[in-house]
Amino acid sequence: MYQERINKAKILLEALPYIKRFHGATIVIKYGGSLMVQEERKGMFAADIVLLKYVGMNPVIVHGGGKEISRWMEKLGKKAVFVDGLRVTDAETMEITEMVLSGKINNEVVSLINQAGGRAVGLSGKDARMFRAERMKTEKDRDLGQVGTVTSVDVGLIETLSNDGYIPVISSVGISEDGESLNMNADDVAAAVALGLGAKKLVYLTDVQGIMKDDNLIPALDYAEATELLNSPTISGGMKPKLECSLHALAGTVDNVHIINGSVEHAVLLELFTDIGIGTMITSDGK
Repeated sequence: MYQERINKAKILLEALPYIKRFHGATIVIKYGGSLMVQEERKGMFAADIVLLKYVGMNPVIVHGGGKEISRWMEKLGKKAVFVDGLRVTDAETMEITEMVLSGKINNEVVSLINQAGGRAVGLSGKDARMFRAERMKTEKDRDLGQVGTVTSVDVGLIETLSNDGYIPVISSVGISEDGESLNMNADDVAAAVALGLGAKKLVYLTDVQGIMKDDNLIPALDYAEATELLNSPTISGGMKPKLECSLHALAGTVDNVHIINGSVEHAVLLELFTDIGIGTMITSDGK
C-alpha cells in the first residue's frame, strides 16, 4: 500500500550524503545542446537548478547558443561562416550574437528559473567587466573577427549574487581591454568561471551520454586517465575541446567535472544525487 511512497523516501535518502557533502558548494553548470530547444526539458532543468539552491548549493549557469545564433543569422539573411569549427564574427554577426545570447536565451533561462521558484539574475561577461578577453585566431593564424578567449575573470559580482540567494545566469560574451565585444566559447567560459569561483563541480550538459569507448559509456575517470584518453582516437569531434576544458578546470581548484546528456529528464539531479549517475565524472585524483 505504501511501497511507492517508501521508494520515494529511499530516493531522498540516497541523495542525503551528496546534499550534506556539497552543502554550501558552488556548482557551475554549462547549459547547452539540444536541451536549449526542448521546451518540456527547459522547465525541468530550471526546477532542478532551483532545487540545488534550496538544498544549500550555489548553482551558477553559463550558456552559449550557437545553433540559435545560426538560426537568427539565417532569418536575417546572413550566412554563417566557420573556420576550423569556429564562427567568423564580424561586427554585424557580433550584434546578432549579443541579441541572441544576452537577450533572448539569457532572458528565457532567467524567466524559467524564476517561474520555478528561484531568484535568477541575467548577466553577460561585459557586466562589471566580468570577463576580460582578447581576440583569438585559428591554429593556422586565420583571423576570426570578434571571437575571443578569456584572459581573466572577476567573480566578485557572481559571488555577491550567490551569497545573497540569487542564481547567476551568464552569457558567453566578453569584452577586450579596448572595449570591443567578443564572442567566446561557452565551454571555455564555464571552466574559467569554475576556476575563478573555486567551484567544487563543473557540469557540462551535452547531447551525448558522456565519454564513450567502443560504444560504451565510461562512467568515471581520474585526471591521469582522462589526460591519456585525450590523445587517443577514442576522443574526437566536439568531445576533444570539451575534455580539454575539463582538464584545465581540474588542473586548478575544481574537484570534479561531469559530462552528461542534458536531454535526459532531471539530468543534473540524477548525476549529482545518485550513486551511479548518468554520465562521465572526471575527478582531480591522479594529477
